[in-house]
Amino acid sequence: MITIGYTQLLPELSGVLQVPRQSTAAKQPCDKILEAGAGAIAPVRFSLVVPTYNESHNLERIVALLSERLDAVLPNRYEIIVVDDNSPDRTWQLAETLTARYPHLRVMRRQQERGLSTAVIRGWQAAQGDVLGVIDGDLQHPPDVLQLLLDAIAQGADLAVASRNVDGGGVSTWSAMRRFLSRGAQLLGLILLPGVVSRVSDPMSGYFVVRRSAIADRSLHPLGYKILLEVLGRGKIDEITEVGYVFQEREAGESKVTWKQYRDYIRHLVRLRISLGRLGRFSQRLNFPVGRFVRFAFVGLSGLAVDMGLLYLLHGRLGFGLTRSAIVAAELAIINNFFWNDRWTFGDLAQQQQQRHQVIKRFAKFNLICLMGLMLKILLLNLLFNGLHLNAYLANLLAIAAVTLWNFWINLKLSWRITQVK
Repeated sequence: MITIGYTQLLPELSGVLQVPRQSTAAKQPCDKILEAGAGAIAPVRFSLVVPTYNESHNLERIVALLSERLDAVLPNRYEIIVVDDNSPDRTWQLAETLTARYPHLRVMRRQQERGLSTAVIRGWQAAQGDVLGVIDGDLQHPPDVLQLLLDAIAQGADLAVASRNVDGGGVSTWSAMRRFLSRGAQLLGLILLPGVVSRVSDPMSGYFVVRRSAIADRSLHPLGYKILLEVLGRGKIDEITEVGYVFQEREAGESKVTWKQYRDYIRHLVRLRISLGRLGRFSQRLNFPVGRFVRFAFVGLSGLAVDMGLLYLLHGRLGFGLTRSAIVAAELAIINNFFWNDRWTFGDLAQQQQQRHQVIKRFAKFNLICLMGLMLKILLLNLLFNGLHLNAYLANLLAIAAVTLWNFWINLKLSWRITQVK
């Protein structure tokens, strides 16, 4: 007889996207304690995350199928974690009601963050198993393949991937266009990131199992839906096994595949390419985010263009006073810089803080830091020109470089800092 001693609803997690080396379950109020027989504890071996959004039509069936398969393979030593992005169809609420029938089911309702990849990582952060997995909640991934994936891990693999492109794999009724886009995306990955994408036949698979130790304590920066790319690129993955499966068409609900997902895929490839290349290795040696700083500098150049262009328009063409024109131009340049930094330079951090008051707070801090930077620039310019007698243009260039570093570092540590960890 199995006794469950924990609260079913998991707290929403935030903060750094990093899977702990050991389960933090013992520190959480939602501990899962499986007691078998006369008090013997059966620790959770496998944690399977099911990210959902508007999957109420499929949820009950997928939970039933997964429970049936895992009861046969790992009786009392698994957990299923549904991570729902606050679905309008209240998928999270249905999942909560199912915990009475399925004692191995746990539920996390996310109201602050969005996105499949981050949902998977948040689920892994709350997981107790030393083997972690992910499967879609739309019944397009056949649960029967789970046993083969777990067998591969038991035989020594660090990562076991369900693939559509090996023996036994395929797609059911995809159109020619969808097949073309899928193959084109894989080819693009091979061009931009050959060392990562070439390691598996189906790098865009969202159905796989991985050892916790292979990704533990690694800073993850996913973008979009393709979490496997992040695991392959940043994890310590030595041995990989692939298992064929046939991708099924949806029976209910709507597809989440949009052009935005293809765009995010390309951005993710570029981000990984930069971070895993020479620039990324140089950044790690310096312990300084060089890639992020380069993006910040490019945004700064766009702000300079906005500032100069508006000053010319307001003062030179429309005849407004110089001081008033300069103030308006500077503030609009700051707004431009904030927008692009929030979307691009610090986009991964901003995605974790999307509430209106958090955005306003970041903008206010950014404005204040830029104002302080302007004052610092004037002081440095005077010191270099009047004190050290450098050429005026060289002194101005050095002052701008110093202030750019100042603005970047202080904004990284204050404006886009993530502190609200629940």
